[in-house]
Amino acid sequence: MYVHIGGEVTIPADSICALLSLETVSPSQKTVTDFINAEDENNRLQYLTDEIPRTVVVTFDRTYISPLSSGVLRKRAESGKYI
Repeated sequence: MYVHIGGEVTIPADSICALLSLETVSPSQKTVTDFINAEDENNRLQYLTDEIPRTVVVTFDRTYISPLSSGVLRKRAESGKYI
């Protein structure tokens, strides 16, 4: 099963390791900021939007910044359908 995570990107649902909601993370939470910066430095970060980012999608080989909420992405991944 595949999940559309924003932009033109669709990934296998079983490759998703974590969905991190940026709507609940404050800028002072250094751990998340450090993780995103490290992924960017290692050329593993891909932005899927120029809009306000809402979720960090972590996979085994890449990290995506998505405009979709973590709730929407979770439902898509759990639905068992290509969305």
